[in-house]
Amino acid sequence: MTRMAPSFNLIGLVVADMGKSLAFYRHLGLDIPATADAEPHVEVVLPGGIRLAWDDVETIRSFDPAWTPPSAGSKISLAFLCDDPADVDRAYAGLVEAGYEGHNPPWDAFWGQRYATVFDPDGNNVELFAPLPVSG
Repeated sequence: MTRMAPSFNLIGLVVADMGKSLAFYRHLGLDIPATADAEPHVEVVLPGGIRLAWDDVETIRSFDPAWTPPSAGSKISLAFLCDDPADVDRAYAGLVEAGYEGHNPPWDAFWGQRYATVFDPDGNNVELFAPLPVSG
């Protein structure tokens, strides 16, 4: 019998405040119902079928009582493709204006993308990017 390799299916984030975290990701266009803010576990299916899930600390500790948050820096980075370079600027500005912490303001990266980084409410890196026009 041939066994299949495991298939990647879910990205999970542990959050200190479900409502704050979900509000951040709604700013990035994820369709998350407002009723989810009070839930201990929330997940959405992303284009392509991968799921993004959020669990509050209490849920994680219910099956891993010794769990502690990472001690230094973000351990994960999520990247969101924007429509165009100007959209990177708009998305970054909108998140910062909404009170989220900007980390790297939009800039033209040497690898050919408009790129910016913000932190979600739990300190995870969230990258915003779009291809730069090809000049030639």
